[in-house]
Amino acid sequence: MLSSMALRSVFKSTSVVLRECGVLSRLKGTCASLQLKHGAFTSVITGPSHSNSETALTGIGSFTIQSVRNYTRVVRKKKPVMNSQLSDLPPTMLKMEYAAVPLAQTADDLVKRLLTLELASHSEKLKLKTEQLIAKVQRDEADRNSTEVKVAILTSKIRNYQEHLHKHTKDKANKRWMLMAIDRRKKLLKHLRVTRYDAFEHVCQQLGITYTFPPEYYRHATRRWLAKKALCIKVFKEVQKQKLEQRKKIKQTPPPTLAEPARTAATGTQ
Repeated sequence: MLSSMALRSVFKSTSVVLRECGVLSRLKGTCASLQLKHGAFTSVITGPSHSNSETALTGIGSFTIQSVRNYTRVVRKKKPVMNSQLSDLPPTMLKMEYAAVPLAQTADDLVKRLLTLELASHSEKLKLKTEQLIAKVQRDEADRNSTEVKVAILTSKIRNYQEHLHKHTKDKANKRWMLMAIDRRKKLLKHLRVTRYDAFEHVCQQLGITYTFPPEYYRHATRRWLAKKALCIKVFKEVQKQKLEQRKKIKQTPPPTLAEPARTAATGTQ
């Protein structure tokens, strides 16, 4: 549509030039090549290819219009392919709710495809993967609420968020949920490291978690905060000095002897 409109405008703007070119062709027999630019198109008008008699009859020489398009394409960098945590699930594996059903093993091929992970949704695969991670770290078969199980569930959620954000980098809501899950898992791992270090090592090894020790202090040190901290330390030292002087005074005072109450009692009886 746009190219046809541009060509029409080129034809209208070159009509006068073509008439002059026909007059020149009668006089000289040839027409010098003229270049006309209109927008993004460049029209090149060449001289007549017919004889002088044909030019005299028509009055206009033959011309060709060549359109030049100088388009530039932005080279997009290919994102590195991220391996999904669901890639190790075979498509022939049964779904979680049909794994314990004996009839699912002897079902027809078409029915078996509906019961396996070949046609399963992403949420069903994620549930099965979460159960596999829980089975690696749970204390017994009935364990569903221990710290190890909570870490496994959060690990499955975090990896799912990471895969989603790798494709959709501007999804701020899921990024916020991922950071909240990471913070929650960090607190659970810290508690597990302090209370049961052997279980902490087992969980990190089975789930493939690389635990990095947090820094001693998280707060950004500003001048105001440094001055406030120095003042608090100074006040604390002064209070400690006063308490130490009070303890020295208490130690220097002699304790009351047992003879004094006996004397007071004797004077009272007299």
